Amino acid sequence: MSPRSIPPLTYKVVAECSTTKARAGLMTLRHSEMVSLLQLAEIDEHGVNFRSPFDNSQCMLTPEHSIQIQNAIGADIMMQLDDVVKTTTTGPRVEEAMERTIRWVDRCIEAHARDDDQSLFPIVQGGLEVPLRQRCVSALMERQVRGFAVGGLSGGESKHDFWRMVDVCTGYLPRDKPRYLMGVGFAADLVVCVALGIDMFDCVFPTRTARFGCALVDSGQLNLKQPKYKMDMEPIDKDCECSTCKRYTRSYLHHIATNESVSCSLLSIHNVAYQLRLMRSMREAIQKDEFPHFVREFMKRHFKSDPIPAWIREALVAVNIQLPADPEKAVAPEETPKTERKQQPEKNMSQQAATS
Repeated sequence: MSPRSIPPLTYKVVAECSTTKARAGLMTLRHSEMVSLLQLAEIDEHGVNFRSPFDNSQCMLTPEHSIQIQNAIGADIMMQLDDVVKTTTTGPRVEEAMERTIRWVDRCIEAHARDDDQSLFPIVQGGLEVPLRQRCVSALMERQVRGFAVGGLSGGESKHDFWRMVDVCTGYLPRDKPRYLMGVGFAADLVVCVALGIDMFDCVFPTRTARFGCALVDSGQLNLKQPKYKMDMEPIDKDCECSTCKRYTRSYLHHIATNESVSCSLLSIHNVAYQLRLMRSMREAIQKDEFPHFVREFMKRHFKSDPIPAWIREALVAVNIQLPADPEKAVAPEETPKTERKQQPEKNMSQQAATS
């Protein structure tokens, strides 16, 4: 069989949790966002007109041009150009953006010149309105695509609204195609959203937090700029196999985190390795049909000294996981996860995948 006769992306569910909506998939690739810029953009049916923050020059990005760029780059998975509004937006603008996103995906499909070796994912929009999310999923499923992205979340909405919209979308998306949640990267969020049926994620969080001198561990973050790490000769995580943990101590990383920019690279290596290891562990737990046990143990470690947020408990109850109550802890209100308190999330682009 010639390489060109093989689809550029294939996906197969290889294991499913018998309790939750979590699943492990095998995604094979033949080859081995605008929210933050809305204040600089004007959106109409033609496309998005950006204004440069440097010289105020204009740049029109149309659905067709966005596809031409991605075709030229050669990305295995491409995203349609969508009309995305801030998650807290209400009123007719939300429906307008959702309907335009559907129209634009058709223009993107028409402009896609390399469907034989690149896969285009449409993006589910609809804000925090369940009927709009349902309508969008239904419309996008009529298109011949190899996977779906869930967009327009993790941008300022409450965590209660966040998990409910994820749950709604996975409840309607097809079982036999990968589901990608955009802009989500906090560890607890990954675990919850895998339980809700998401396969793939992306976020700048692991590399951005490295720039602040923070290393990711199961209990949250280690802020290596703090003086208590000055004489700590342990690695960031003794169970981590990344090159940073194998070669450098917390003491050394503390020293360069306060003086040298190279610390960003070393901590980024560890943080991305941590995210990949977390996703791999979830995949293995799903395959063994031990995912609910994995979730309980992870939450116990992650919130060892803090109450588990109420939204996490509610989301997991929705997929039949009841977390044990700790008599010494009161259930936390609807605040953001502890890794999110110090820094607010940014969108996009460091991918982790349960399906890889």
